Amino acid sequence: MEYHQDRFEDASVVVHKDGKMVAGLPAHRERQLVRSHGGLTYGGFFYSDLRLAEVFAAFSAALQLLDENGVPTLEIRPVPSIYHKMPSDELLHALFLADATLLERESLLVVDNGARIAVPKSRRQAISRGYKHSLEIRETDDLSEFWDTILTPNLQRRYQTQPVHALPEILYLKNSFPGRIRQFNVYEAGRIVAGTTVFETDMVAHPQYVSALEDRSRTGAVDFLYAHLLDEVFAQKRYFDFGTSTVPGNKLKENLVFWKEQFGGRSIAQDRYAVPTANHHLLLDRFV
Repeated sequence: MEYHQDRFEDASVVVHKDGKMVAGLPAHRERQLVRSHGGLTYGGFFYSDLRLAEVFAAFSAALQLLDENGVPTLEIRPVPSIYHKMPSDELLHALFLADATLLERESLLVVDNGARIAVPKSRRQAISRGYKHSLEIRETDDLSEFWDTILTPNLQRRYQTQPVHALPEILYLKNSFPGRIRQFNVYEAGRIVAGTTVFETDMVAHPQYVSALEDRSRTGAVDFLYAHLLDEVFAQKRYFDFGTSTVPGNKLKENLVFWKEQFGGRSIAQDRYAVPTANHHLLLDRFV
C-alpha cells in the first residue's frame, strides 16, 4: 500500500500472539473514524488458520486498541467469501456479536466454474462477431498501450475521471506481485480495440479494469475477450469475479448486470459495517 501512502493516514492494526503475527486490519483514519483501507479493493480483517474463539479474541484486541486511542467507530468491509481458501466467516459472527450495523450491501457478479450455466444464443452471437472480424487476443506485460490508448481516454471522455491506478502505480504493483496482475488486449488488423487488466488470486480471477473503443458492438470485442478468459485462460480457476455494477446514487446499472449474468455471473454480497469499538468486550467469554 506504500505507493499511495500520501493519500491516506494509515491506521492499520496488527495482532500478535506469543510474538507471532496472527491477524491484521488494513485501515486508514479520517478524523475520528477508522475505515477499511481506502487504497484496497477489499480490506477486512485477515488472519491465519485460527479457531473461532481466537478470531473473536483477535478482533476484540484490535477494537480495544482503537477504542483506547479515541476511535469510536470502525467501518469495515469483510473480504468476500469467494476469496477465502476455506470456510471463513468468523468475522461476520464477530461483527454480529459486537452489534455492528450494516451500512451498505453491493452485489458482486461472480461465475462459479464448478457450476457454469450455458451462455444464451444472443451472447454467443455477439462472441461470434469477434471471429468474423478476425480479432486477436494477446497477453502482454506492456500495460501502457491499453492505459494510454483505451482506458484513460475512455474514462476521461465518459466520466471526466482517471483510472484509480496511474500507469506507474499499476506497473509497480505488477512488478511487486509477479503473475498476479495480467493484461489481455484485443486487436483488429493490428490495432488495439479493447483490453482488460486481471487481478488473480489462488481462488479468483477479477478483471479490475476493462475498456474498449466506442464501436465495441460492431466487433463484439468485449464479449469475444471474456469468452476467451472464461473458457480458456481461467477455466480452471474456481471463481471469476466480474465485480460490482453500482453507479452513483447506489443504483445498479441494469444492462451491465444483465450482461454479466448472461456469462453466468450470480450475486455474492459485498458488505460494509460500522462497529462501535467500545463493544470489544462483547466478543469475550462467548463460550460455555
